[in-house]
Amino acid sequence: MDSAFCVYKIDDRSLVAFIKREIHNLALQLGFKPHRAAEIDIIIAELASNLIKYAGGGDLLYRAHHNGSCNVIEIYCLDKGSGIDNLAKIMKDGYSTSSTLGQGMGAIKRLSNDFQIYSIRGWGTVQYIKICDKADAAFPNSNAGLDIAGLSVNYPGERVCGDGYHIKYSRKGFQIFFGDGLGHGVKAREAVEQAVKAFKQCAETDPAAVLRHVHQHVKKGRGLVATVAIADYEAQTWNICGIGNINTRIYNGLDSKTYTPYNGIIGHNIPRTIKGTINPYQKHQIIIMHSDGLRTRLHLNDLASIIKQSPGIIASALYKDNVRGTDDAAILVGKII
Repeated sequence: MDSAFCVYKIDDRSLVAFIKREIHNLALQLGFKPHRAAEIDIIIAELASNLIKYAGGGDLLYRAHHNGSCNVIEIYCLDKGSGIDNLAKIMKDGYSTSSTLGQGMGAIKRLSNDFQIYSIRGWGTVQYIKICDKADAAFPNSNAGLDIAGLSVNYPGERVCGDGYHIKYSRKGFQIFFGDGLGHGVKAREAVEQAVKAFKQCAETDPAAVLRHVHQHVKKGRGLVATVAIADYEAQTWNICGIGNINTRIYNGLDSKTYTPYNGIIGHNIPRTIKGTINPYQKHQIIIMHSDGLRTRLHLNDLASIIKQSPGIIASALYKDNVRGTDDAAILVGKII
């Protein structure tokens, strides 16, 4: 289960030195060499400076983890500023709209293992940066035909996130579990961790049966709401079943279908009869799952050319526009390729 992102609201230059030092020390603890940690300092400084100078402030999200053969720091930079008209132009060294050398965006891209940016005039900008302790490390774009990214954030003031997800792959397809522990904090986190553990051990291939299995194994905890979405390559179907308010939507282009879950609380009380809903599974679909930490009326249609972007950019754009800030928040976006 992926770790949550830490969030800083950046609206004053006095915060920049503190955030740089925190992420720098985190990188060293994770095993980054001092010179690579210094390159992260440059990236953070440029991101924060641009947020304050051009957007009047914004959010910087980061997390650190081990990814296969290397250690990774991931960063999202989100703002609601005036946006960028010409992304290609600002990536060129020497271009600046202020009295600077105009090397900031180019430096971020050069020092990152992965850099993505999406912007709309009048809407703002989202950026994604992945930094590995190995400067030349490359990352695969997909697993078994699924390109997927998730973003989860703690309830303000909490140290852990009670929302979580996990994906299981097989030759026949894949299964997505997305859960939200009741409330927030440590007890909510424990509830979703127990559910993910039960999901990993479950051999069922029907989502309703998977949820019943999880229900039996989390009865001593706080309880949670969850949805399971199963893709079957041979049958070319999605089979989706959920209990509680996890929002699940599948897009074909800009047309979408929303799955309606059952009422209930997994681990406490679930309906006696539940069954999955079958939908076609096709290439180029986008599946979006999120907790109630985000508003339910989010739409890709409102964002120009967003379906061409990576799952991480889609997730962060939807998070930027729809996060409530009153609970844990998590969103998972997958593209069928």
